Amino acid sequence: MNQLKVVPFDGQLVTISRDVAEMIGREHGVILRTIRGFIKLLAQDNFVVSDFFLESNYKDQTGRTLPCYMLTLKGCHLVANKMTGEKGILFTAAYVTKFEEMEKKNHLPGIPLDNVQLTEKMLETTQELEDIKTNFKVLHEKIDNQITLDHGEQRLLQQLISKKVYDLALSNEHKRVLFAELYREIKDRFGVSSYKDVKRIELQRAISYIEAWIPRKRNLG
Repeated sequence: MNQLKVVPFDGQLVTISRDVAEMIGREHGVILRTIRGFIKLLAQDNFVVSDFFLESNYKDQTGRTLPCYMLTLKGCHLVANKMTGEKGILFTAAYVTKFEEMEKKNHLPGIPLDNVQLTEKMLETTQELEDIKTNFKVLHEKIDNQITLDHGEQRLLQQLISKKVYDLALSNEHKRVLFAELYREIKDRFGVSSYKDVKRIELQRAISYIEAWIPRKRNLG
């Protein structure tokens, strides 16, 4: 993984979606789709989107102007909470460390607090953290129930469907019939217009359904 870059911008610290994508080894387009899904839900729930993500752009090697996003610490929290495994752990460790380093580097001396003020400040901070955790939990539940499969997950279902059909097909005509039947039954079972619209939270159930699928019996003669 490459080292994450964190820079000051408009009074807060941010990192860039391109750097996040490069660091965790994902396509930038995938990260953009994830962030846009977050932004849609944040706006619906009256969160201040700029507390999490700031729209920006960059020029590629051909000179084209392309979109990207700046992520605040809260934005990184959201993205990291959707990741699992080693990459998720390393990304979390990287952005937490880098944000702390930059906060210390850009920190201005504060007003000394007495013990009572310090205790009150600690209690306020603890409550704020608990509120943030609660909001994140609610937000992620909504995201899980709305975000559809990304390209890699769609491809996985497509491969499983093909394998199932090829394992069962008795002829080329039979293959055509089985493909149509399985795609139709997936749409009916998951209430979608295409297998690509299956919700991410339903991915494992869709995989199990395809693996256990048995076609209807019909007279092929």
